[in-house]
Amino acid sequence: MSMSRLSVRRSRGLGAVALAAAMVATVALPATAGGGHGRGQAREYEITVMGTTDLHGNVFNWDYFKNAEYTDSGNNDIGLAKISTLVDQVRAENGARNTLLIDAGDTIQGTPLAYYYAKIDPIDGDTIHPMAAAMNAIGYDAAALGNHEFNYGIPLLRQFESQLDFPLLGANAIDDATGEPAFPPYVIETIKPEGGGKPIRVGILGLTNPGIAIWDKANVEGQMTFPGLVEQAATWVPRMQDAGADVIVVSAHSGADTSSSYGDALPWPENAATLVAEQVPGIDAILVGHAHTEIAERVVVNQVTGEEVVLSEPRRWGDRLSVFDIDLKFSRGDWDVTDVSASVLNSNTVPEDPEIVALLTAQHATVVDYVNSVIGTATAAMSAATARYEDTAALDFINYVQALEVKANLTGADADLPVLSIAAPFNKNAAIPAGDVSVRDIAGLYIYDNTLVGIRMTGAQVKDYLEKSAEYFKAVPAPGTYPASAVTNAPTATAPNGTPDYNYDVMRGLDAALTYDIDLSAPVGSRIVNLEYDGVAVADDAVFVVAINNYRQSGGGSFPHVKTADVVYNRQVEIRQLLIDWVTAEGVVDPAVFTATNPDWRLTSGATPLTITP
Repeated sequence: MSMSRLSVRRSRGLGAVALAAAMVATVALPATAGGGHGRGQAREYEITVMGTTDLHGNVFNWDYFKNAEYTDSGNNDIGLAKISTLVDQVRAENGARNTLLIDAGDTIQGTPLAYYYAKIDPIDGDTIHPMAAAMNAIGYDAAALGNHEFNYGIPLLRQFESQLDFPLLGANAIDDATGEPAFPPYVIETIKPEGGGKPIRVGILGLTNPGIAIWDKANVEGQMTFPGLVEQAATWVPRMQDAGADVIVVSAHSGADTSSSYGDALPWPENAATLVAEQVPGIDAILVGHAHTEIAERVVVNQVTGEEVVLSEPRRWGDRLSVFDIDLKFSRGDWDVTDVSASVLNSNTVPEDPEIVALLTAQHATVVDYVNSVIGTATAAMSAATARYEDTAALDFINYVQALEVKANLTGADADLPVLSIAAPFNKNAAIPAGDVSVRDIAGLYIYDNTLVGIRMTGAQVKDYLEKSAEYFKAVPAPGTYPASAVTNAPTATAPNGTPDYNYDVMRGLDAALTYDIDLSAPVGSRIVNLEYDGVAVADDAVFVVAINNYRQSGGGSFPHVKTADVVYNRQVEIRQLLIDWVTAEGVVDPAVFTATNPDWRLTSGATPLTITP
């Protein structure tokens, strides 16, 4: 460990309560505080702000689902242990006293490591979250809230917050009871130039995603609201300037390219970082998150002042580190920003920091043991590799277990209704082997922390839902054989780069088959044909209970009817854990139990089935 980083850590060893008080005290100082511009005052100076985002519980360069070192087609490496080495290098090159390190959110969800310490052995006063331990050790200065921070509920988020040596920022996470931010909106960090002179005050504003109100409605409704990024930035940036900030950096858990997966369900866009840069004066740089995209440097011109704002997004999972180099000039008693540039560093160029590895090896080993524990056996292998374009046992399994859970908990007249279920091909690499089945196998099939909801839908609404799902496919000119790339991931107005796999849903019946064809020679909106339940055409006024995940039911993907549908089941049971619990209880996974009518759905051109190749 370098001495420069050690000094950074020791100078910042504040607990959460003391840190909040320190932030308030810092913000309350007048703009000239800590200054003086005597003979030693530097006239030009450069500082560096480093940034990560969408770490999603990744500390190590490890794939828990494969039980092997992480690798992908781009030869990327991931994890905070790699980031730590990059941070050390930047601090050594630029001087630790001249650098800050921030994050743009989505920290505590996404890997079995994160899940284990949220649900299996939840963090408390004795157990520190591995992400908190790693980020404290590396020496972060601030982090914005991501939407996935709320997946496990506000109490666990508050416990995580209490374990951090730096603030979690959220200017647009508003406490319903007070109307004020529920988390610190910003913090001002002080950098003292080498050789003395007036300190440089760097304001860091944290903005999170309005979509939290939809995606985690069950956890936040009645407690917090999440207004737009532009609106809240316009409120807080002037206050930061009044508090003496010389530099203003926004850490925004919101993508750069304006769009919303939830359509018009909210009045504020999901991805708004560029809008913030264009519409709110006074911002120098924005660390972008949420979209899992690599943006080394993007320059946006503010429409009010004509000043340039530099954006950078370091992809995801700790595979990149954004580096903002900010030049300042001292003139007439103040520091002014003269230039900002940005770049990204690649984690695959460095080894893991052995200190971070040593710090969390025990927790990592505990989770590896957990995910590799055998909980049952499978009579046949099941793969999700082709689930995007053909009926598979893997998605049938998810739908079967979801529908069973909902049906078992229906009461009154709802108990007599037929039950359907939807599932999406979240992970095409998922595979359950014949023989022993582990937690890892099941977790790989369902990689998100969604919870299960049951809603009522009519036959007409079911058809509308399936038509929306069928937008995932590209049109074909005639019957024949097509590669998967030629028919899947169709671009749409809300997904111009292609509809993601997780926004394609397969629907299945529990007690009887729901069958349908998807005619790719027909226009979007008229593709679902031969829709039948138990061999009979589905009537528009037929009534079903549909098992659906909370992300979709709350508006994720903008599927029709589900947001306003009557909810008949919502025990907030996580679907992944439900699958694990079912296998543990049953002991045997037999695809014949839930695939008797396969294929329930198929891709066609007219009445002719299509052949799709990988």
